[in-house]
Amino acid sequence: MKVSKKAQSVPPSATMAVDTKAKELKAKGVDVVGFGAGEPDFDTPQYIKDAAIAALNAGKTGYTATPGIPELRKAIAEKLKRENGLDYKPEQIIVNIGAKHSVYESMQAVLDDGDEVIVPTPYWVTYPETIKLAGATMKVVQTDSANSYKMTPGQLEKAITPKTAMLLINSPNNPGGFTYTPDELKDLAKVLEGTDIMVLSDEIYERLVYDGTKFVSFASLSQDAYNRTIIINGFSKAYAMTGWRLGYTAGPIEVIKAMSRLQGHMTQNPVNFAQAAGVVAFSEPNNEVEKMRVEFEKRAKFMAERLNAIKGVKCPKPTGAFYCFPDVSAHFGRTIGGVKINNSMNFAAALLEQANVALVPGGPFGCDKNVRLSFATSTEQITKGIDRLEKWLNS
Repeated sequence: MKVSKKAQSVPPSATMAVDTKAKELKAKGVDVVGFGAGEPDFDTPQYIKDAAIAALNAGKTGYTATPGIPELRKAIAEKLKRENGLDYKPEQIIVNIGAKHSVYESMQAVLDDGDEVIVPTPYWVTYPETIKLAGATMKVVQTDSANSYKMTPGQLEKAITPKTAMLLINSPNNPGGFTYTPDELKDLAKVLEGTDIMVLSDEIYERLVYDGTKFVSFASLSQDAYNRTIIINGFSKAYAMTGWRLGYTAGPIEVIKAMSRLQGHMTQNPVNFAQAAGVVAFSEPNNEVEKMRVEFEKRAKFMAERLNAIKGVKCPKPTGAFYCFPDVSAHFGRTIGGVKINNSMNFAAALLEQANVALVPGGPFGCDKNVRLSFATSTEQITKGIDRLEKWLNS
């Protein structure tokens, strides 16, 4: 059977592959500790589920307007004004089927064949594939631990070429767990002034920040930044709504209109009753998001401390998202359990096979010295998993 070259060129998601393998082992009765998937271990708050149930009972099961129901686009605009100090009209917002869809669709709407997209490491595994599918080329900027894995203005300036069409910023970062400060973002924004480079700002983890870290949307830095920024956000992480598939994009109206035209042929519209739940999600009657954030903050501190106590493991303390991204390269070159550890891929494979701990190799994120562990799991599971990791490395 014929399969297109484009489809053949897309590898499976590294994060989903690890999660799938862990679930397969669990189904066979193996006691696996999973640090793979970027998914909150909390249930969706009841008030959100109640809104979806009410919408279903009210018969909201048909098609909606392609860019989303007016009530949700208005609620998102109000949220952006209230929380981020940004003025967007509902017409500048489109609701998508998850933020992953938002990233894909926005790139399809903006990028042309031969365009370059500047992407600092570490980057989410889906970015390279969405850029490639849009016909563009990823221009990787290699960061390092000396600057907390954050791109500097000098690195950005050096990466710009006549073909540069977009800069991709993800803060708080998946997989790095770091957050750019307001001043760091301002310095990057100044480099772009006078250019026609657009910024795709993935802000899906904005509510999950720790130790007094202040989140600032790239679009809020200046009028110039506002004009060139496409904001990606959604409900999956902060509201524990991963399976609801509800994301949104805000930006220049020409881009949003282009995305709406594409969406009309791709998915028609986001799920009707899920959108009704999204409208009420922002209300947070019981401070649900903050409760989850506080718990994630405790786990971030605990996991980072445990990892740093292991010989040969160096882990920056996370300031956002729900990931630790330790450097484990001091163990490369060793043979553990008969397996030679040369890179993050066989580190992760050997750990899963020999110690039943699932984590994600850093290679697909652009940082082969590192591995990613999600602390979106209980403290008991974190303790068990880190105990096994430490015992394995000391074997």
